[in-house]
Amino acid sequence: MILAWILLFSTLGSVGAMSGGALLLLFPRHVIKNLIPCFLSYAIGTLLGAAFLGMIPAGLCQAPAPTVLCTVLAGIIMFFILEKIVLWRHCHDPECELHGKPGALILIGDAFHNFVDGVVITAAFLTSIPLGISASLAVIAHEVPQELGDIAILLDSGYTKTRAFCCNLISSLSTLPGALIAYFYLGATREAVPYVLALSAASFIYIALADLVPSTHKRQGIGNAARQIALILLGICTVALFRFLH
Repeated sequence: MILAWILLFSTLGSVGAMSGGALLLLFPRHVIKNLIPCFLSYAIGTLLGAAFLGMIPAGLCQAPAPTVLCTVLAGIIMFFILEKIVLWRHCHDPECELHGKPGALILIGDAFHNFVDGVVITAAFLTSIPLGISASLAVIAHEVPQELGDIAILLDSGYTKTRAFCCNLISSLSTLPGALIAYFYLGATREAVPYVLALSAASFIYIALADLVPSTHKRQGIGNAARQIALILLGICTVALFRFLH
């Protein structure tokens, strides 16, 4: 039963997010520009909510607090290093500075990140179904604008629309092997689950604060700030609702 949940939400986290990003391309450019900031603000809330309300508390229930929290801290440093070598870098803006990077490099980084997303989803579901659903929701929320940005990068690198979509779809499918490998490994080694949750929380915190929050500062004004805060709180409340129902 748990494996079925993992496969379902791993598929939604990869193909679903990819399809959502592709569907956004059907809208006029000015509409996309208005929708992406909304996705990003909501994603910040779901990522932070899943990390602080779900993954870290679940890890603390299964392992000593000092080791879990040190793992979170080490994970944040690790993801900073990965970003420095352009393995983890996210592009959520079709006009970001990464459009000068080779398309192949973006696909490799995206495949690596999606593989880790699969591990995150599995570790969360092995702890509890509500935690798995909230973690998957956080993955999907930030993957939609990321996939849109990746497609824009590939188009700027000379790919046709069909080739860009197919290549990005293939890289997004790495979520499934990541989820399956984690399921069979973590299922036999449950002692590792709290530390995988801690690393997962570190990745969510880093993505939210290092990649997504700076992009929200590009839009100034009280109206934009109020909308961003409301969507961030909505994302947090969405995760909190799953925890409350559990």
